[in-house]
Amino acid sequence: MKTPLSILDLAPVPQGSTPGDALRNSRDLAAHAERWGYTRFWLAEHHNMVGIASAATSVAAGYVLAGTSRIRVGSGGVMLPNHSPLVIAEQFGTLAALYPGRVDLGLGRAPGTDGITMRALRRGLQDEDDFPRDVMELRALFAEPTPDQRIRAVPGAGLKVPLYILGSSLYGAQLAAMLGLPFAFASHFAPEALMSALAIYRERFEPSEQLDKPHAIVACNVVAADSEAEAQRLFTSPQQSFVNLVRGTRGQLRPPIDDIESYWSPVEKAHVSRMLACAFVGTGPQVADRLHSFIAETQADELIVAGAIFDHAARLRSYQILAEAMA
Repeated sequence: MKTPLSILDLAPVPQGSTPGDALRNSRDLAAHAERWGYTRFWLAEHHNMVGIASAATSVAAGYVLAGTSRIRVGSGGVMLPNHSPLVIAEQFGTLAALYPGRVDLGLGRAPGTDGITMRALRRGLQDEDDFPRDVMELRALFAEPTPDQRIRAVPGAGLKVPLYILGSSLYGAQLAAMLGLPFAFASHFAPEALMSALAIYRERFEPSEQLDKPHAIVACNVVAADSEAEAQRLFTSPQQSFVNLVRGTRGQLRPPIDDIESYWSPVEKAHVSRMLACAFVGTGPQVADRLHSFIAETQADELIVAGAIFDHAARLRSYQILAEAMA
């Protein structure tokens, strides 16, 4: 059985472009991905980052939904500690009312930003330990309302927007299993606990109204091109981004360079290489061969692929190559 492929997009802002350009590129990518057979297209919430344009995740998702007709669109994810569950239920309920059967709501526990920005989001006193309670409150807001229910999400109530738990540790796996929800592991940047998290999720899974058996979505990075050398060169853009993350000097997505060794120190190279251990770079056949081994190892029910490529045409080509190679 073919493993479904999906896309995780951060609406990257390449140097010399604007957030508007990035969002238009995301919508164009989603429209192409729909034709190439991808299952879903998720946008990720980050704040105060000049290289990421998807901070207003529900707004960005609505823009992508309006430019597509079949592919599922949603968040990968909304960082729930930043928000009131009622507000998120209303936002995604509105999307689900406008685009029935096409909206996903992936939920993360981290703030997706720094402490100062988190306080600017006006949820600074919110505790991450409230995350399970907030998820259950959100699920209740999407359920069929009861006659005596005093607070309803309008739109939202009764729409049963599917929830997904995102995580990069064992915590998310345990929560997703307990609540009977699909689980997406962020191995595209934090692969260390991947196998342990998947094992816990599958062992402890309890069926729910939404899901009768575990559904594990595994994230990875893919950069594909018509030659291995070109793919490796394109890959230097996300490599530079991860180096800058380690250095604390985030910025817009940088163009590829010919020699990544001149950009990072040996310590930075080791750190970034660990973070990008689940990255697959090369031609279509090379990437497909490695991904099939990765799927066999993880038993992933679905792959969700990130690919921060500087040039939009090259990014489109990468996802096209991937879809054709995995077909």
